[in-house]
Amino acid sequence: MTTTPDHGTRNQLALPEFSLESGAALADAQVSYRTYGSLSAAGDNVVLLFTYYTGDDLSYQPWIGPGRPLDPNEHFVVVVDHFGNGVSTSPSTAGTPFPEVRVGDSVRAAQLVLDRLGVQHLRLVAGWSLGGMQSLEFAARYPDRVSAVYALCSAARCSPINQVFLDSVSAALTVGAGGADGTAARERLDVFGRVYAGWAYCEQFFADEVYRELGYSSPADVVARWGEDHQSMHAGDLLAALTMWRAADGDLDAVGERLGRITARTVLMPSVTDTYFTVAENTLEASWLPNGEVRPMVSPLGHIAGRPGIRAEEQDEVDACLRELLKTS
Repeated sequence: MTTTPDHGTRNQLALPEFSLESGAALADAQVSYRTYGSLSAAGDNVVLLFTYYTGDDLSYQPWIGPGRPLDPNEHFVVVVDHFGNGVSTSPSTAGTPFPEVRVGDSVRAAQLVLDRLGVQHLRLVAGWSLGGMQSLEFAARYPDRVSAVYALCSAARCSPINQVFLDSVSAALTVGAGGADGTAARERLDVFGRVYAGWAYCEQFFADEVYRELGYSSPADVVARWGEDHQSMHAGDLLAALTMWRAADGDLDAVGERLGRITARTVLMPSVTDTYFTVAENTLEASWLPNGEVRPMVSPLGHIAGRPGIRAEEQDEVDACLRELLKTS
């Protein structure tokens, strides 16, 4: 256990034998999580956050802190690292071959963390992107334990266009020898990042030169720097988490039945320029939610609009929604 005053406390929960929904198991698994604040005497101040793709338990820092929507003086915030993110058990920590891990596995592991902490009920469960997928799954599996859900630039299922996106970026890592076992060369990781850049943003981001606000000098600079950013990542971790995302149930009847179990107030907030977690998909899914709504975010940032702290305009909208859900939950 390590403690940093400004960054909460990181812990790990040991799971000697964790059975997976794929039929395999993780031996000697570790679930990493970070907490901020303290559990109230009534146990009614808990917020659960799920990590997103390439994110970890520190990635939600822009949401957390004194005066922020998730103030540790008021809320007990728990951020759980999903399997495959390089912090909880992952190919980079456990080696390869690595078994298939699914969203449901991450959710069950998070529930074990909450049990360890003595948490009985959640005021809010939330996340961006893959984090939102896990949040919706958690609320569907444990409906009596959640008051509110916030899924930002996310969805409950991996839709067809989302599948195309994931298959295109994964091809950069799996083509040729050595791509699927975590030993991909820097060049292959660079290609992965470059392909990803084209999906992460949108036409307006490039046409209106919005990229300059984020410190990029040109479209070519966006592509090059996304490649550079991914060169230091572990290919096995990228593939493990991508496989979890890709395996999210795409059968509409199953998705509808699952979402229909969610009794919590639920806000789906898609970016109107997101190319793979779309407004149309959120609108479809909201029709199955007993107490859900779609609240589109107008932004020129594409999917990246929801990334914590990316730009003041988007963060202000996220902050307002978080405060509203916590006030009414």
